[in-house]
Amino acid sequence: MTLSTYLLYVAAVALLIVTPGPTMLMCMTNAIHHGPRRAMTSVAGAVSAVLCVMLLSAMGLGALLATSETAFTTAKVLGAAYLVWLGIKTFRSSAVLQVQADNAPRARSFWLQGFLVGASNPKAVLFFAAFFPQFLNPAAPMAPQFAILALTFMAFEFSVLTCCALGVARLVPLLKSAGPVKWINRICGGLFTLMGGLLLLTRRSA
Repeated sequence: MTLSTYLLYVAAVALLIVTPGPTMLMCMTNAIHHGPRRAMTSVAGAVSAVLCVMLLSAMGLGALLATSETAFTTAKVLGAAYLVWLGIKTFRSSAVLQVQADNAPRARSFWLQGFLVGASNPKAVLFFAAFFPQFLNPAAPMAPQFAILALTFMAFEFSVLTCCALGVARLVPLLKSAGPVKWINRICGGLFTLMGGLLLLTRRSA
């Protein structure tokens, strides 16, 4: 893999990651309701999911999803159902900020939420299965190249999600009344549900 190829990969990754999606929305929502520390826990879960998805793609799961309609549909329905459930839960959330609440969920639940949202889209597996080979040199050892590409993607993902979570957390002092929080919950809940619905409409050939 040449330097020019790597720089092209970096540019493509940067463009992909800054595009808003369920993971970014989840991190910002957690930052508003539960503070930056728990939001960062969900960031860690999302980045862990990215690593797992890349490894699964490298091990051939991407090829399975690309060739098996049943496997792809099953994964798609499960991912969409989770996003819709998260959307309904967010929509119906209390209009009171819970940053200092003693009964806030444990850190492990935020990591798991981040992991599930990050891994909920089977198209991600197909994407990595098709994306990575374009930047790999078949004449060179695969493992070092894969490690460089994977670590680069994870570093970008972590940086962007961290900026979103910490940046939004700074807005919490401005949200002292229940009105803005209620509408944030409704908007974010609606977006989660919409993303789940769009996931159901995706096809393997798309």
